[in-house]
Amino acid sequence: MSEVIPEGEIVLVVDDSPEALGFLTHALEEAGITVLVATSGEKALSIAGKVTPDVVLMDAMMPGLDGFETCRRMKALPGAAHVPVIFMTALTETEHVVHALESGGVDYLTKPINLEEMRARMRVHLANARRAQSARVALDAAGRHLIALSSTGKVQWATPQADRLLNAPEAGAGVLVALGERARQWLSGRDPAALAGESLTLRLADSSELQLVCLGTIAPGEHLFRLVSQGGAKEEETLRQHFGLTLRESEVLVWIARGKTNRDIADVLKLSPRTVNKHLEQIYVKLGVENRASAAVKAMHVLT
Repeated sequence: MSEVIPEGEIVLVVDDSPEALGFLTHALEEAGITVLVATSGEKALSIAGKVTPDVVLMDAMMPGLDGFETCRRMKALPGAAHVPVIFMTALTETEHVVHALESGGVDYLTKPINLEEMRARMRVHLANARRAQSARVALDAAGRHLIALSSTGKVQWATPQADRLLNAPEAGAGVLVALGERARQWLSGRDPAALAGESLTLRLADSSELQLVCLGTIAPGEHLFRLVSQGGAKEEETLRQHFGLTLRESEVLVWIARGKTNRDIADVLKLSPRTVNKHLEQIYVKLGVENRASAAVKAMHVLT
C-alpha cells in the first residue's frame, strides 16, 4: 500500500517555525498534496474558516494561541468538527498527550517528525474521517433523529431532523444547554460498553419530554443517541397501528428498538423470557423479518 495519502487532499500545517513549515510543505507537495500553511493559531482559524482542510498538522506549543486551544476553536467551526487534527510536539509526557486528545486531536507525532510515520498516520486518520463523514451523510439522508454527544455533553453533530427537533420553538431556548448538562452528568463515570440501550429523559419548555436513547459509542468520547419526542402519541401505539401488533407486541418491539436484550425486556415488562420470545416470533411474522436486528431497523424507521 502506498505510504502517501491520496493526491488532491488539502493539509493545513500549523507551526510557528519557518524551518518546520518548509520541511513539511516540501515533503507533502512532493506527494501531490495541496498544502496550506499558518504560522499561528489565529491564522490557522482564519484559514479553516474559509477552506475546510482534510487533515490538520498542528504544532502544540506556539506563542499566543497554542495548538490545544486552536484545535478546540477549530472544532467549533462549521464543517470542521470531523477534520482530524494530528498534533506535533516535542513533549511526550502523559499530561501533554492527554491534553492533545482532550482538545480534539486524534493523534500526535513526536518531533523531529518521521515523514514515513507522518504519512502513515495521516492516511489512517483521513480514511477514518471519510468513513465517519459518509456514515453521517447516510444517516442524514435516512431521516433519522440522531445526535452525537461528547463525554462532556457537547453536541458533536446532529442529523437535520434532530437539529430541527431541538431548535423547534416548543423545545425552548435553553434546550441545548440543558441537554448538554444532563448528558454530561449521565455519562460521567459510566462504562462506555454499558451505555448502549440506556436512556435519559429531558423535560422541554412546553412540558413535553424528549428521550435520548443511547445507541453506543462511535468514537473515543463520542456517543450516538436517538431522539424520541414523548409529546405526541406513544411509541407503542404508533408501532401497533403501523404493523398491526397487539399492545404487548408493540411494547416488546419498542424495547427491541432501544437495544434491550430479551432478559432486560422481561424485567421491564414483568414477563418471563420465554413469553418475550413468543411475542418476538409473532413480531417477526408481522414485520416480515427474520431477526431482532431487522425488526429494530423497521421499528426505528417508523419512530424517527
